[in-house]
Amino acid sequence: MNRNLLVLGGAVALLMFAGCAADRLKPSEVYPAANVRNAPPEMNLNEIQILERAAAQPVATVVGQGWRSVFDGHSLEGWRITEFGGHGRVVVQKGLLVLPAGTPFTGVSFTNDPPKVNYELSLEAMRVSGSDFFCGLTFPVQDSFCSLIVGGWGGTLVGLSNLDGADASENETTQFVSFESGRWYRIRLRVTEHKIEAWVEQKKVVNVTTTGRKLSLRFGDIELSKPLGIAAWDTGAALREIQIRTVNAPESAAEQ
Repeated sequence: MNRNLLVLGGAVALLMFAGCAADRLKPSEVYPAANVRNAPPEMNLNEIQILERAAAQPVATVVGQGWRSVFDGHSLEGWRITEFGGHGRVVVQKGLLVLPAGTPFTGVSFTNDPPKVNYELSLEAMRVSGSDFFCGLTFPVQDSFCSLIVGGWGGTLVGLSNLDGADASENETTQFVSFESGRWYRIRLRVTEHKIEAWVEQKKVVNVTTTGRKLSLRFGDIELSKPLGIAAWDTGAALREIQIRTVNAPESAAEQ
């Protein structure tokens, strides 16, 4: 009888642990439906249909002055295909920079000299297929590099890789957000002398003071994205409206 009670107690404990783990990994937020700019009503669109609909969607207005486009919507001028092993065939069509799913990476890297500090970068990104990150934005921070991951680790994780050696799933920037395939998301990154800030749509997802912190890239092929690059992991993605501007202070300073 005592043995049966022990077995029953162990089973209950395992169920409770699984429930806690599931709660921890559950997406913390779903963006409101009112903000959707490309959410197809059909559930079984193929990639060609998704891209056709994506190209027809209006571009969201970017707030602020001084933006400079670094993707012309017609060619890869200013960019090169990142030589990841097993990358998909990158194409530019109808104003979109399309990154087909690779094994595992597909991406592009900026061929001009990017700013190292006091800049802001904005783009629209979409997951077309797959279930992992559709925007791995690698960027310079003075003499270091870091990546903003959007939709990683199974499709929902957002965060910076790396802070003090901890990747996007293990540091204070870790968040879980539910992303829809076939929908545009406006991603904005701001790098100033002592701070990194980032937004997905209007939600601030990163607000980190970098003074005294070690910034680095996750070990592996993501290093090939330096100094500035955008990649997707085992996932088809589309990008458009990639822009950069100069700034001289954190946006959060204006909020205080």
